[in-house]
Amino acid sequence: MKAATVIQLKKELETLNEEHLRQLCLRLARFKIENKELLTYLLFESEDEAYYIEGIKEQVDQLFEEINTKSYFYIKKSVRKILRLLKKYARYSNSKETEIELLLYYCHKLKNLKPSISNNVTLTNIYLKQIESIEKKIIKLHEDLQYDFRERLNDLNE
Repeated sequence: MKAATVIQLKKELETLNEEHLRQLCLRLARFKIENKELLTYLLFESEDEAYYIEGIKEQVDQLFEEINTKSYFYIKKSVRKILRLLKKYARYSNSKETEIELLLYYCHKLKNLKPSISNNVTLTNIYLKQIESIEKKIIKLHEDLQYDFRERLNDLNE
């Protein structure tokens, strides 16, 4: 089966009644956890982006506390897992500001991780790659936001 294009789906969805749309959404939510998470974000959390960001930051704090720091191997695995999670949550929001905010927080937590990431090339590269990603995303924002985020990025690099 070949998937329909977004345009085709949009046209078909416009023809459906409200109850049928509700049933389709619920059925879609049953198949993948990401669909359910996105629907949760859209229905309950999209109105208050700051609250959404704070909730994610709390989850990141907890995940960083649970990292097994006995070996850099386990640290790398955990750090990559946290980054994947952050990127998924940023995709739900579809906001560059939210994505930058979350990545800045991630880099801050990564930089302050004990043992230091500077002792491991892979962890340092992950950190630098995210800093580079943040810089590229900042360019696409409004000037005032660019200034604010650059200040925070400079504080992180010191």
